[in-house]
Amino acid sequence: MPNAHDPILLVEDDIAIATVIIAALEDEGFAIAHCTAIAARDKLLASRRFAVMLTDVILEDGDGLASLSAVRERAPDMPVIVLSAQNTLDTAVRASESEAFEYFPKPFDLDELVHAVRQAAGARSPSAEEPGAAIPGEGERMPLVGRSPAMQGVYRMITRVLRNDLTVLVTGESGTGKELVAEAIHELGNRRTGPFVAVNTAAIPADLVESELFGHEKGAFTGAIAQAIGKFEQANGGTLFLDEIGDMPAEAQTRLLRALQSGRIRRVGGRQEIAVNVRIIAATNRDLTPMIAAGTFREDLFYRLNVVPIVLPPLRERREDIAALAQHFLVLAAEDGLPRRVLTQEAIERLEARAWRGNVRELRNVVYRLALMAREERIDADAVSDIIGPEIAPASVPQDGGQGGFGAALAGWLTAENPPPGALYHRALAAFEKPLIEYALGRTGGNQLRAAQLLGINRNTLRKRIGELGLEPERFSPS
Repeated sequence: MPNAHDPILLVEDDIAIATVIIAALEDEGFAIAHCTAIAARDKLLASRRFAVMLTDVILEDGDGLASLSAVRERAPDMPVIVLSAQNTLDTAVRASESEAFEYFPKPFDLDELVHAVRQAAGARSPSAEEPGAAIPGEGERMPLVGRSPAMQGVYRMITRVLRNDLTVLVTGESGTGKELVAEAIHELGNRRTGPFVAVNTAAIPADLVESELFGHEKGAFTGAIAQAIGKFEQANGGTLFLDEIGDMPAEAQTRLLRALQSGRIRRVGGRQEIAVNVRIIAATNRDLTPMIAAGTFREDLFYRLNVVPIVLPPLRERREDIAALAQHFLVLAAEDGLPRRVLTQEAIERLEARAWRGNVRELRNVVYRLALMAREERIDADAVSDIIGPEIAPASVPQDGGQGGFGAALAGWLTAENPPPGALYHRALAAFEKPLIEYALGRTGGNQLRAAQLLGINRNTLRKRIGELGLEPERFSPS
């Protein structure tokens, strides 16, 4: 029996995981109470109080998350850590709504789990006086599809901002679903009863951005024949989604910063300041770092927006999700009146082989075209090829170690990506660093200290770049 702590209760099929965790915490007096079923767990809870509980979602006799209400009745202050191989946003949200202390999709970083257990043992979980958001109906859940490791960090970050109003900056290539993430945060969070207002700042003429955001008074400028309410006031009590924030004019950036700092806005041509209660979610497909260096994007606005960064991976980095996404879009196409279709395995493999420069948006459009144009109910590989055409092979890279190696790779990358002026250096650096760091993490099984030693850089530098590049070290941990 432990001297300093009560034992940890582990509701987990894999006793090896429990053993490794306890071994890591051996000097701190933790011990195991292990079971694999809800009934056995409830008997243990009735007999004694435990410091922390780890639970899997799927147990021998039921749903581990659904049964947590019984745990709360017996031990309302006990932190619960949820583990799951059902790596969907729905599972992550359910864990959050169950007031879980932390959620870990499998495979996870064991060091992070041990750290979470240690934190939970010294913390008090949310009590009955601090209820979380009510659980929305199944039909209200957002269609973020994918169980790939690349999406797990996205799901976890979404669940962490549902019960607060922190400003979120969503970054990612065009077509990755940034607005969908913003809608999910709104619809699943504590502001879902308020309005969700989206504005694409890149689609508004530069001289009208301020009027669009803050409104204007009658006579404020030529054509202002009546008072107009801006997006901030329209979103009062809800969420304002600012898409393509990197394209906002400098003067509008200044007024936006002032509004975020003060919580008040002033209509164009007006004198009265108006208090607004709005959650801001911004998004961009541009790299803001070189824009800050060039003076085209305010650094103080960036830090004000980038409180919680969420990086959406491109589809080529989550190819294992393509089959699920394609099937999902076929269902949506049928709901939109198109013929019901199914994809053969060969057709799915053909889709998975494509680079998808347009990301999920391009895949959706292709699937809709397939649903419309296919002659048979079953869509085969030939039908897919007829729609998407031949894939352009990437430029070959000489393997002789000569001067042409990196030069040829760079030429191929420039042809494929065509980065905008001002972003070339940082985009190319990220494109080089990402596979290099992934290689090091793969060689070291996800161990960041050893990966840093292999690369010859400081561990803190590696951790910073991992975060900036949106990498998931747990992907490389042995399963």
